[in-house]
Amino acid sequence: MSTDRPDAAHTRPTTLDDATVEALGKLSEALEVVEHARGYLYGFHRLTGKADLALGEAVDLLRAAGHTQIADDLQRDMVGRNVIQGRWTFQIVEDYDDGYYTALKQAEADVRGTLAGGKRHLFEAEMKENRRSHGREHHEARPGEDA
Repeated sequence: MSTDRPDAAHTRPTTLDDATVEALGKLSEALEVVEHARGYLYGFHRLTGKADLALGEAVDLLRAAGHTQIADDLQRDMVGRNVIQGRWTFQIVEDYDDGYYTALKQAEADVRGTLAGGKRHLFEAEMKENRRSHGREHHEARPGEDA
């Protein structure tokens, strides 16, 4: 089997026109941006948690240094505080994952299933075909059989 042609999973069905492939590419791009945003949200979650733990350590150090009232005030008012009304960051992450993220991921899969038989990245696969130097090493359409 030749590695100089895309595999079947990345070959446009004959029923798809250019406008549909472009639209599917834009939908895939939207999902990729949401995936990227989700990564930032998880980063926000981790950094906020790390800050809360450091704040707890600062409270302990202030207390040990004899600043009991300041330590007590920080402990009471800041350690373990919600980041938004009623929520810690894990709850924000869960709401995002279970709501918007899951809905868009399913919608993208449904549209791909309906229009392209579930094939992913058709726009990108065609872009690769147009941009690569056919027949050149390191420009293969896909991995060789030994890969």
